[in-house]
Amino acid sequence: MGTMRILRVYEDPEPDEYRILVDRLWPRGIKKDRVDVWLKEAGPSTEVRNAFNHQPERFATFVKDYRAELAGNPAVEQIRVLSREHAKVVLLYSARDHHQNQAQVLLDYLNGVDTELD
Repeated sequence: MGTMRILRVYEDPEPDEYRILVDRLWPRGIKKDRVDVWLKEAGPSTEVRNAFNHQPERFATFVKDYRAELAGNPAVEQIRVLSREHAKVVLLYSARDHHQNQAQVLLDYLNGVDTELD
């Protein structure tokens, strides 16, 4: 398995990184050629996303709910397969917050670590 990190979709990845968009909604102003694959199924459900609404005080609940969804999500295995096929993978997200977002929770989940809730 190669390396995996997260990056805001509006930032430039390294040239050799395989780019996976993990948002349910396509980000505004982003052209299709900035993403190698869009796994919208990897993002949180509309209900979980809307309940969080990027409010810091709701992040702990968001993490719990989203991780519960990831436990039965086939997109998680797709990401694992892609990470074995590519040396460098970057999970792209569009949220403004670099720490409290679904890509960070997903990366922690894939790495088998608990997301920090501070």
